[in-house]
Amino acid sequence: MRSKRCLPAVLFSVLACAQPPRNDLIREGAQLDLDGKTAEAKSMFQKAIDTAAGPAARAGAQRAMAMSWAFEGNCAKTTEYENQVIDYWKTQEAASPGNAFYQEGEMADEAARVCIDYGNLDAAYDLYKRGHDAGMKEPGIPPGRKAVWDFRWEHAQARIAARRGNKAEAARHVARAVAILDDLKQKDAALYQQQSAFVPYLTGYVALYTGDYKTAVQDLDKASQNDAFVQCLLGMAYEKLGDEANATAAYRKAFDAARGHNPPAAFARPFARKKLS
Repeated sequence: MRSKRCLPAVLFSVLACAQPPRNDLIREGAQLDLDGKTAEAKSMFQKAIDTAAGPAARAGAQRAMAMSWAFEGNCAKTTEYENQVIDYWKTQEAASPGNAFYQEGEMADEAARVCIDYGNLDAAYDLYKRGHDAGMKEPGIPPGRKAVWDFRWEHAQARIAARRGNKAEAARHVARAVAILDDLKQKDAALYQQQSAFVPYLTGYVALYTGDYKTAVQDLDKASQNDAFVQCLLGMAYEKLGDEANATAAYRKAFDAARGHNPPAAFARPFARKKLS
């Protein structure tokens, strides 16, 4: 895995510079997952693990395997393999503490995202907290990056509360997330600009899972329309409103946009495929 540290420009998808090494086995396995052939994909990833040139390459293949289990909605197996990647980064703490702790946080958040998407809320909560705490261990962490980890944690807690039907608690965490962003604007304007795009996704998500479907559509329409997961949420909201035409259009966009081997695609691709079949 690359040693270069990445700024947390993207919240809930796999960061480009944190991608595992791209060898032929991993490329082929990723495409098999996208095609719904997850058992065949895992065979490719296991070969990549078994033939890895060293610990970094093995961790990259283990991360790909974690995502393969995500395409099946398996929170426990995804977490098992993400933990193996975290174990690798723990060996890098002395040599590269900034990158190591950041990647440990990323891997925990990645597993958490899979768990929340498939309804394992307790596991998601624990993993998101673990990710936040790991990221915050970065020595000399800049104020802006610290704020992003805090924003992620509030964002996650708001979504978990919404999934549990606790509208008031979700609203409290949304307010805290927005306050953190307001403060971030003064600390790091570039990071603020990047992260502010995730607010309508959050408010739309909370509205959807607390039964306010019109607000969900209004807010999700302001989020990234190239995000496959956002399109799935829009499809769900339109379905609740009885608008089958727009729901189908959203699911089609979700399926077409789900091209990565990452948590958003791992949920959106199989979900949209079922909705469109």
